[in-house]
Amino acid sequence: FTEGVCEIWLTSEDTGAYGRDIGTDLPTLLWKLVEVIPEGAMLRLGMTNPPYILEHLEEMAKILNHPRVYAFLHIPVQSASDSVLMDMKREYCVADFKQVVDFLKEKVPGITIATDIICGFPGETDEDFRETMKLVELYRFPSLFINQFYPRPGTPAAKMPQVPAAVKKQRTKDLSQLFHSYNPYDHKVGERQRVLVTEESFDSNYYVAHNPFYEQVLVPKDPVLMGKMVEVNIYEAGKHFMKGQPVSDAQVHTASISRPLAKGEISGLTEEFRRSPQNGTNWKAQPSAEMPEKTRLSSWMTLHLPWQQEGGGLKILSVSLALLAVLVMFYYGGMKTEL
Repeated sequence: FTEGVCEIWLTSEDTGAYGRDIGTDLPTLLWKLVEVIPEGAMLRLGMTNPPYILEHLEEMAKILNHPRVYAFLHIPVQSASDSVLMDMKREYCVADFKQVVDFLKEKVPGITIATDIICGFPGETDEDFRETMKLVELYRFPSLFINQFYPRPGTPAAKMPQVPAAVKKQRTKDLSQLFHSYNPYDHKVGERQRVLVTEESFDSNYYVAHNPFYEQVLVPKDPVLMGKMVEVNIYEAGKHFMKGQPVSDAQVHTASISRPLAKGEISGLTEEFRRSPQNGTNWKAQPSAEMPEKTRLSSWMTLHLPWQQEGGGLKILSVSLALLAVLVMFYYGGMKTEL
């Protein structure tokens, strides 16, 4: 945080399983983390399967309501058919998933629930798939990861009777069309939201921010905003994002967070280390927050490379000739073997 880190992602293959092998649990870890996360920074939780979150629903709801934790959770369901889940060897049923989602939606108002669905798993019937479509229609997940089943060689599922490729493709298409038939953010146009600005958009036209529910909000590319919490007015909504304009009378909330490192600055190094000639490197110049951007980038990580050192050119030439000789030897040696 002293280097401007303002967002922490806690993730694993199944975040909810944390601590089961060492006598603790995820809520215990999360309460410890929020104690040290400063104001102005946010914690995002990674994917967790329904069985593990079911054990701690009350505590997880309290944590997801914490002002420094995004009200967001990725809970994969994969299918809304219990028979398919059984074939997948999942340790939960559809009712477990619904219990988690319904409880969190009640206790954490506005929470974002993301989920995954696999289309065309071996044995999936038309009725199984219809149940999955009904589940998506019921919850209208704002974030839905749709995957068409593909058999991995050597896995049990690869040896099961497969759903025809054309059927898998059609089911994937139908589910995608359902997902794109609703707009989860239209009703939020006109809202005033506090967002945390963390990165540049893929097209480089905006900065990317997230509101407390980890919903993506695009804001103007003002360098002052990067790494900051700011209030914006939502003036446009798309399928996957909103657009916000900073409010003129709003304060930029950065009480406990240092200025983020600029491009060219090195994370994890103290100023003394950067300037010390005994640090094991041969830096000519070190970046500094006080240096103009143009100067800082031009001097970033300027090294005494081998060819810049005395006699370096001759050393490079010698090594190059030696490598060339080895390549020639292998080439002609291979020709003799073929003959």
